[in-house]
Amino acid sequence: MDSTASVTTPARRTRGIVLACLAVLGAASVLFLLRRPLMMAAPTCMARRWHGCYDTFNGVVLMTLVTVPLAVLVAWVLARRRRAAGVVPAWRRSLAEVGMVHGTVPFVWLTMMPGGEPGTAPARVSLVPLRDLVTMGPLGIAGNLLVFAALGFFAPMRFAALASVPRILALGAGCSVLVESAQYLLRLDRVSSVDDVLVNAAGAALAGLVSRRWWRTTGETAPDQPRLEPAAAR
Repeated sequence: MDSTASVTTPARRTRGIVLACLAVLGAASVLFLLRRPLMMAAPTCMARRWHGCYDTFNGVVLMTLVTVPLAVLVAWVLARRRRAAGVVPAWRRSLAEVGMVHGTVPFVWLTMMPGGEPGTAPARVSLVPLRDLVTMGPLGIAGNLLVFAALGFFAPMRFAALASVPRILALGAGCSVLVESAQYLLRLDRVSSVDDVLVNAAGAALAGLVSRRWWRTTGETAPDQPRLEPAAAR
């Protein structure tokens, strides 16, 4: 009897339960803190009105939270299909794919919201590093850290080629450059700042470090190839 396996399995199960409870507690705390602004945006969003819902911070956050059950359902369906095909690990890959999309799109949507005079205000660029950090404030810095945090957290869990801190940093910086360039080209009355790129990339790298123990390795089964069972002994 393998005593190590019998001890390890309950330990992993207990750790998973503890992490799940902490996640639920954290989500409940966030909802409690944001309950008032979310309730203010709820009538407009439930009425399916664009103005006041999808073009406001409160509305986007509310719709992101409302669609969490749908995201979980999509991850469950993907995992079931992968398990039926013998692909491993099915749940981790499915959650990573859904998490990257659901955790990144709302933040990118918020960063692409136009300012007060879109199309008429001149495009503004700030290329001096660290100059805009002072004006961001704690909330601005925290928000920029979260823009590509989900991407940095889940991408190395899904793609082995991204399973390193420098590559996650480069991924976050590249995506941020695309967003800042779009802000400039579309003349959204927003400042395209190099500090946004730096903080976005740092947020992706820090989130990647948090998920490091679940990073995908090159030795795992490819996502589109079923697991091969050993041939039966003759």
